Amino acid sequence: MEEWIPIGYLLSAALFIFGLKKLGHPRTAPLGNQYGAMGMLVAVITTVINIQMTTEGGANWTLIIAGLVIGSVIGIIMAVRVEMTGMPELVALFNGFGGAASALVALSESWKYIENSDLILPTGLEIQVIMVAAGLSALVGWMTLTGSILAMFKLKGGIYIPFSKKDDRGRRKWLNTPTWGPTWLNPVKVLLVLTVVVLIYLSIDDPRNTDYLWAIIGISCLLGIVLVLPIGGADMPVVVSLLNSLSGIAAAFTGFIIGNSVLIVAGSLVGASGLILTFIMCKAMNRTLPDVLFKSFGGTGEKAELTRTKVGSDADEVAMMIDGAQKVIIVPGYGMAVSQCQHQVKEFADLIAEKFDTEVKYAIHPVAGRMPGHMNVLLAEANVPYEQLIEMDEINPEFPDCDVAVVIGANDTTNPAARSGEGPLAGMPIIDADAARTVVIIKRSLSVGYAGVDNDIFYMDKTMMLFGDGKAMMTGLNNAIKEI
Repeated sequence: MEEWIPIGYLLSAALFIFGLKKLGHPRTAPLGNQYGAMGMLVAVITTVINIQMTTEGGANWTLIIAGLVIGSVIGIIMAVRVEMTGMPELVALFNGFGGAASALVALSESWKYIENSDLILPTGLEIQVIMVAAGLSALVGWMTLTGSILAMFKLKGGIYIPFSKKDDRGRRKWLNTPTWGPTWLNPVKVLLVLTVVVLIYLSIDDPRNTDYLWAIIGISCLLGIVLVLPIGGADMPVVVSLLNSLSGIAAAFTGFIIGNSVLIVAGSLVGASGLILTFIMCKAMNRTLPDVLFKSFGGTGEKAELTRTKVGSDADEVAMMIDGAQKVIIVPGYGMAVSQCQHQVKEFADLIAEKFDTEVKYAIHPVAGRMPGHMNVLLAEANVPYEQLIEMDEINPEFPDCDVAVVIGANDTTNPAARSGEGPLAGMPIIDADAARTVVIIKRSLSVGYAGVDNDIFYMDKTMMLFGDGKAMMTGLNNAIKEI
């Protein structure tokens, strides 16, 4: 039976690789998720069988079943209750869970030598590998946990204070998550990393010293906070992607500690793919990863003060403008996700294509929303044809020939301020919606976006503002078009 264990791990790794390959395209992504789920199932079953065969007294079925039940319940609740708008925060939180899980396994492997003084310590290269891997797993895992929790709160915009007095809308007091990063914080980050490295080195000679262990955990948790704290605005998708990569790296380190090949493979795949995605996101934003981590491009958390006004339009007026338009480009953003109006947007595109014979395309910014591919997922849910989803670099040259650009809450990703050399958005490539002949913007108000920068496109003469909830405005616009 033992000879089948490596085959089970090999099958699991193969399913992970095939699943990752399928995730490269929206059409095959659901199948990729299924491959990944099957791979994890095979890995769990194989590991349990291995424990049952190699451990004296067999596996602890109480703990195994309890873990499976608790994890399954949490997963089902999250799948049912969390809306698509909350997916970025959920991804950030799960990244932290992955890092913490790896760090806890590494902790348990180190703790067995502390708890049982009669247990003979390995010597030579073996103890060096164990302590270095455990230390690095703790560093990356705990840093990922605290950084991911802070990233989740940043994506939410803050946190409600429990038991605080509710306002007239039934909401409790809201505490904003700060974005704070003075220049002297960067040397602090480097110092914290070096301190952990020194502690790991010292722990090799004294593996049973709990002071080293708790110091590594505490400093790693602090490092996660100071790493994410200065980052905000449009850079948050990069941070989420990087944290995803770190959770995989932590898992790979843990795999070396417990000698689990599939954990090494799976962790390496997550780490490598997450890092590749991070660099892709940085390139899309005209950033480098060191710039994002150490130069605090995301802004200070201060919002621009609005001094200008703009008279809003109505749905009938916009419908008349769209009547006769030969080409319309829809620019989705976080406002579409919040209002969950992707189905109304799809209906709008179908209406004008059928009624006015209008060419319709969607301009997809790589960091629109709060995570990579956010808009693609929402529009795919509404059955928007994939060929209509055009990436930023390909769609931008078409805006000068576009009759109407319909922007739905995409504030930062269409902000001309990014073309300047200053501010949180400086240098970030944007959707050139302002180059269209007419711009229609659906937004609740003139308030600034996530990066805190006022948008000049709102005040252009050719811009028509539809103030209100995205779903309500799109429904009203669709009704107006039907009546033409």
